[in-house]
Amino acid sequence: MRKISLLMITKNSDTLLEQSLHSVMDFIDEIVIVDDGSTDDTLSIAKKYKATIYSRHNLDLGSQRAYGLEKCRGEWILMLDADEIVTDELSQDIKRVISNNRLKSNTVGYYIPYQNHFLGKPIYHGGENYKILRLFKREAAVIFNNVIHEHVKVKGITAQLKGKIYHYSYQSLYQTYKKFTDYARREAKRKVLYGENTSIKKVILYPLHMFYARYIKDKGYKDYSLRFLLDLGFAYMEWLTYIFMFFYKNEKKKTKNI
Repeated sequence: MRKISLLMITKNSDTLLEQSLHSVMDFIDEIVIVDDGSTDDTLSIAKKYKATIYSRHNLDLGSQRAYGLEKCRGEWILMLDADEIVTDELSQDIKRVISNNRLKSNTVGYYIPYQNHFLGKPIYHGGENYKILRLFKREAAVIFNNVIHEHVKVKGITAQLKGKIYHYSYQSLYQTYKKFTDYARREAKRKVLYGENTSIKKVILYPLHMFYARYIKDKGYKDYSLRFLLDLGFAYMEWLTYIFMFFYKNEKKKTKNI
């Protein structure tokens, strides 16, 4: 089988890191971790799994991923977050396709279905299940940065794998809303940078639309009752984004006047 590198970005990620790394040990040849100043048990767990660790502080995810990609030696890259766990079915399918790729060398990337979880329980509706390009040939990949999530593109043919990645992005209400606050801050800065305006109308209507789209239109209500709190969080993030924009636009004006 051709060599596979795991690429992971960490920052105080010890909650699920061990489970995540353990889920790939059956097929991974190399673990490359780019860490942003972790002060918890992240590094000790990574060393336990013989990861190669690079420390780079206060850089965006796209830059971190691109740096890590340069350090990987495998022909194939599996890109995983520290709150993501590979299912047994996916593990077996990765081994199968990499082994068969000698005969089907025109496939350079594979999309993997995601199963998101909220407060430990799987969620199935409201746009929470999707496919992401996570396994790809290193030489065919380009990483594009985004203010919240970076994404990968490959030059060539792609396919889809069987099995799933279990994603535990929303582990507690505190952690979820803290994450949404951070996303809102970054998204507001991006919008102001690119000249987008905010308004009272956007502050009121856009969060309502976000909640309606996720909870009603995309049937988030079909999940268990606490799912309501997740979509309320997305509406909160939308509301806070346009609130932050008022402050950032004022800061931008003050800077110009100096």
